[in-house]
Amino acid sequence: MTTNLYDVAIIGSGPAGLSASIYASRARLKTVLFENYNPAPQAILADIIENFPGFPDGIKGYDLIGKLKKQSEKFGTEIKAALVKEIKTEVSSGKRTFRLITDEKDYSSISVIIATGAKFKQLGVKGEDRLTGRGVSYCATCDAALFKNKDIVAVGGGDSALQGTLFLTKFAKKIFLIHRQERLRAAQILQEKIFAEAKIKFLPETVIEEISGTNKVESVMVTNVKTSAKTKLSCEGVFIFVGWTPSTEFVKGLVNIDATGHILTDAAMKTSAEGIFACGDCRATPLRQIITACGDGAVAAHSAQQYIDRIKGTEYK
Repeated sequence: MTTNLYDVAIIGSGPAGLSASIYASRARLKTVLFENYNPAPQAILADIIENFPGFPDGIKGYDLIGKLKKQSEKFGTEIKAALVKEIKTEVSSGKRTFRLITDEKDYSSISVIIATGAKFKQLGVKGEDRLTGRGVSYCATCDAALFKNKDIVAVGGGDSALQGTLFLTKFAKKIFLIHRQERLRAAQILQEKIFAEAKIKFLPETVIEEISGTNKVESVMVTNVKTSAKTKLSCEGVFIFVGWTPSTEFVKGLVNIDATGHILTDAAMKTSAEGIFACGDCRATPLRQIITACGDGAVAAHSAQQYIDRIKGTEYK
């Protein structure tokens, strides 16, 4: 094995990937982490994270990711600003390795941990693509300041949607919160904050049919799913918080995925391909939270270490 061969290559720099890198590097595995995977980790966009243990006053997503990255580098992780485009399996002298093809050069590793997270899901309505960046946004912390004292629309009913909507209240004049169901599905504490906020008007059982505007958002056409009544809402911004699509396109055919594109793993984070592991929001999991992503990363690193020890013939018996 050559000296430039890594023990483990981690793709993704969110909580899952960084946690995996901390555990792998502390186990004295030669570890490389690729952080230039698009999109940016969801956690880094969070204005405040209130439910991560150890931070009773909350912590900004950017700060949490920064602390994890600093800790990872402290233990020796090599962090590369490169985009992994493809993973190829290679066999030499009876030993299997993986070649990671990036936008700058290729890297070789004995094992791979996929922690690519997920990307914003679109509504798929008329005007959405054309007005993205012109009033249509998927990130409150990125763009909220652009809508100071303006009327805006927010779409979604989960935790992320309500957290984003609450952040928007710091800037917007009025917010129409649209959700296709009768009830919100977010944590109760978030719902309480939403209904206590005078700036927010909740429109349940409603969907957006079209986003309109010449060069920027000017209005949306909404429909009540029960009555079919249509209403035109004047607004200057539309924030879409309807979920995420796993960033797994580049591994289709390499590992098994489910109908929604999530990578299938067992409890040890092993995928269908020996030597490849997955953790965080890119895998099929019943809960998508920062704390569970971190746990996934730790398990994936532990499983990778056992695999590497077996390949090298150094496993403990």
